[in-house]
Amino acid sequence: MRVRFCTKGNLILVIIEDVEESIEWEILQKKKQQKIKEKLRIRTKATVKIQAWWRGTLVRRTLLHAALRAWIIQRWWRMTLLRVLEKKRQAALIAYATRERAVIKLQSLVRMWRVRWRYCQVLNAIYVIQDHWQCHDCQTCALLRGHCVVTATHLQFHIEIINS
Repeated sequence: MRVRFCTKGNLILVIIEDVEESIEWEILQKKKQQKIKEKLRIRTKATVKIQAWWRGTLVRRTLLHAALRAWIIQRWWRMTLLRVLEKKRQAALIAYATRERAVIKLQSLVRMWRVRWRYCQVLNAIYVIQDHWQCHDCQTCALLRGHCVVTATHLQFHIEIINS
């Protein structure tokens, strides 16, 4: 127990305190404050965890959206490149086919010209033989029999004179 005297002007105040009770009360108050601080610390920790989780969720969501947008742009660009490449391939194929047709047409014309030239040579030879034969005396009454073979590279012509 503790006794205190306080004077305030003419008034004397005697305060009698039980020291043990006040010490216990102060200890209880400190414990209560510590519990409150501990609860506050736990709540703060939980709040920080929830905020960190939410911020992480937002960042992951933002990154996911950015990655999806980048993927969409990449797919579009690849498709555009494939279209351009396909157009180039088709143009090259058409140009190649046109050149091939032109070459084949030229080769065909040259072959035709060569065969025609050989045929004309054979006809000229036949005309010469016919002219000589008509001028010759026809008392023997011989027959002319001819055989002609035309291939892509050469022309063969055989003439037989048969006496009857």
